[in-house]
Amino acid sequence: MIIEDPSVEQTKLRRRAFAGQILVGVIIVFFWEFLTRIGWLDSYYWSSPSTIVRTGWTAITQGTLLQDLAYTSGSTILGFILGTAGGYLLGLSFWWSALYSRIFEPYMIAFNAIPKLALAPVLVIMFGIGFDSKVILAFLMTIIVAAIAAYSGVQNVDPDLEKMLVSLGAKRRHVFMKVVVPTTIPWIVSILKINISLALAGTIVGEFISSRQGIGRMILYAGQVLNIDLVWVGVVVLSLLSIVMYLGTVWLERVLMKGRTPKS
Repeated sequence: MIIEDPSVEQTKLRRRAFAGQILVGVIIVFFWEFLTRIGWLDSYYWSSPSTIVRTGWTAITQGTLLQDLAYTSGSTILGFILGTAGGYLLGLSFWWSALYSRIFEPYMIAFNAIPKLALAPVLVIMFGIGFDSKVILAFLMTIIVAAIAAYSGVQNVDPDLEKMLVSLGAKRRHVFMKVVVPTTIPWIVSILKINISLALAGTIVGEFISSRQGIGRMILYAGQVLNIDLVWVGVVVLSLLSIVMYLGTVWLERVLMKGRTPKS
């Protein structure tokens, strides 16, 4: 009996999964187009893949689709980076003082329970309808999630390992860098996919409320003028954007976790 290398099996599994994902997507597009052509789906409300492609091409060549895409992507990514990094540092700070963590932990939990999207109108009024308000919304959507993840990692640091390093003469900053940070990295990595989705949601809601640019603004405008095909272009573009950002977080996870897990 021949036993294949686990890495080879994992490679085959990834290729099959990717092929399956492409196949499912093709089937969905095919039936969507087919059902609208035979009239089972109302093409006014559901549009069709071919119409969406034509409308999208027009929006690229004669409209501002690429500028809107860059605007939404930029505010989402910047808010995601600032929120995730800021939340990670906030969560790590709780390790330095038990009193500090006990004082601020309930406030962090309470802020996490607040529906940040409900604050969007206030934030847009405060920071304007430009780029800044979208970044701040994405930032607020992600910072507490990252902070809670990092704090959970801090709480799972091995106290015996800390004591051993201290007994060997290590200072607190050495314990922090050698034990706390490496322990918390998997915790923060685990919420990257969640945070990028939250950042995108925050950006789009901000654009819905008031904005000069962005895919959200384009969708809102298209709905107001009853251009349903353009609405679907926006929906499809956002779906593709979310996939690209998801793949970006997968790559980032592999970079951050390199050397921590067996290669596959």
